[in-house]
Amino acid sequence: MLVPSIFANSVFDDFFDFPYVNDKKTERKLYGHNAANLMKTDIQEYDDGYQLEIDLPGFKKDEVHAELKDGYLVVSAEKGLDEDEQDKKTGKYLRRERYAGSCQRSFYVGKDITEEDIKAQFQHGMLTLFVPKKEAKPVVEEKKHITIE
Repeated sequence: MLVPSIFANSVFDDFFDFPYVNDKKTERKLYGHNAANLMKTDIQEYDDGYQLEIDLPGFKKDEVHAELKDGYLVVSAEKGLDEDEQDKKTGKYLRRERYAGSCQRSFYVGKDITEEDIKAQFQHGMLTLFVPKKEAKPVVEEKKHITIE
């Protein structure tokens, strides 16, 4: 069973953007106020599994990672703007609007899913993952008998 977070976009997010309440110190950690626009995810359910489509505009394939941790599918992306790559001949930046940082989302997929079960594809800034449905193994409760002396 695939369970996404239902509280990704809080109803109160816009309320706290009120100019008198918002303090520069409370700005969102990743990418400033644009963090809410990253990693938007659509999930479709099929008879045999779930398909996730995650928007990752501006990221390259080698900057995106997906892994399983304790039954959770963790998708992360990291982008850096290295100052070392800037050549002295290209000049000094007056303004930089491209972002750098990392973002991450996780989805509970169950402990029965393995890395080999999940199919992933990255094209044109969109990560598509297919997670098959697996029946959970029934837990057989073992009766324990206490002897009374």
